[in-house]
Amino acid sequence: MSWRIAGAYFESCNCEAICPCRMIGTVPGGRSTYGICYGALSWRIDDGHFDDVALSGLAAALVIRYDDDEPGSPWSIVLHVDERGDDAQRAALEEIFLGEAGGDVMRLPWIRKPREVIDVRVSPIELEGTRLRVGEAVQLDATEPFETAERVACGIPGYDRAGTEYTTDRFDVDDAPFRWHLEGNCAFAVDFEYRS
Repeated sequence: MSWRIAGAYFESCNCEAICPCRMIGTVPGGRSTYGICYGALSWRIDDGHFDDVALSGLAAALVIRYDDDEPGSPWSIVLHVDERGDDAQRAALEEIFLGEAGGDVMRLPWIRKPREVIDVRVSPIELEGTRLRVGEAVQLDATEPFETAERVACGIPGYDRAGTEYTTDRFDVDDAPFRWHLEGNCAFAVDFEYRS
């Protein structure tokens, strides 16, 4: 099996900016701001394939929660796969983002740590810059870059990729069992590439 996906990554969680999970300069990240982290991670695939299945133009998103103090820090997740994909494309996205296809995603925290996959949902997903919509489940806007002279990177796309930290205008989630409204919390945008 051979696969590769690359494009835009955008995330937000309830932590304060700059999210303490990030690498700031050369200092690696640590505990979340409040000990319990909840948020949404999203990927827009500008170029991608899974064997001979084309994935370009599709997207995926995770709604997540974990507790730093729970043994093993297990993640609870809902995976959203793009409704624009056909059955084979959606199955490929699910395999990649749940780690079933192997590759360098095996380092990602919801794959290498204990987890509960609450559901995999087929949803309309739109990621344009720092605006994310996942059906009625996620509405996230972040227009204000967080001022810093430091290099900021996130382990999910990879610490080798410097990105831009933001504070949110709004971050609304209604995605059972997850529900919250936030504003002024952290967000982060950068490019990504994963492969087998």
